[in-house]
Amino acid sequence: MNKELARELISAGVHFGHAVSRWDPRMKPYIFGKRGMIHIINVKETLKGLVIGKKLLANVVSNGRDVVFVGTKRQAKKAVQKAAEACGMHFVSERWLGGTLTNFRTIRSRLQRLEQLEELESTGKIEAQGKKQGSRLKRELRKVKTNLDGIRRMSRMPGVMVVVDAKKEYIALREARKLGIPTVGILDTDSNPDTVDVAIPANDDSIKAIEILLDQLAAAVAEGKTMIREEDVTAQAAARPTRTRSRRRVLASAKDSEQPAEGAPAAAESESKETAETSAQ
Repeated sequence: MNKELARELISAGVHFGHAVSRWDPRMKPYIFGKRGMIHIINVKETLKGLVIGKKLLANVVSNGRDVVFVGTKRQAKKAVQKAAEACGMHFVSERWLGGTLTNFRTIRSRLQRLEQLEELESTGKIEAQGKKQGSRLKRELRKVKTNLDGIRRMSRMPGVMVVVDAKKEYIALREARKLGIPTVGILDTDSNPDTVDVAIPANDDSIKAIEILLDQLAAAVAEGKTMIREEDVTAQAAARPTRTRSRRRVLASAKDSEQPAEGAPAAAESESKETAETSAQ
């Protein structure tokens, strides 16, 4: 499986880094060498980071937490949205608004405003407004929906964040670190691997490579939904009622039930004798 995945990644150009002059020295452990004036990423390190990231995502999702995918660069927008929708998680593909996590209460209020505007649009009340007011409401609806549509179902803090190009998404990574949210990042040779908890060195400008990596991570999220924690199994076993022995009286055996039947003719005979003596008197 890893060999096939490695071939697929290499054919997608995942090993091509940035120019030597643009590299970050902290990415040295993930660089295999250089060809001409371009750094070559070690694909073994890419697979290693991918395996660690998949285990982290599966573990977090199995604990009942959510994942948010972040990728606002042109090459990653469609792949991020596709991966998030495939596993039923949240995403930000247009613009990361400052305070999306650290000022989550305000973001939730904007999402409530989005629902109000959509209701006005569905009922036709926006068209009933004046031309200027209606245009303003439509522009507000379009703007809020573009920025926040991917996280409209996120009612609590995510358990882990997946980012494409850590250098571009530094604001999102800062907020995640401030709140103690673990991060998984797809990094090129110009990024700082210390900004993420799990680094996946790869060419973050290759659309095909990004799609392959995000599909693998989305599959790990889907797998984590089917996993059951050992604590949950123990709790279910403890909550299951234990079967106790019934206190109902044991029914009489067939031999015991036959004894009254044997005495029944004698009782009937004595009863008939008493009746005859009474009639004779």
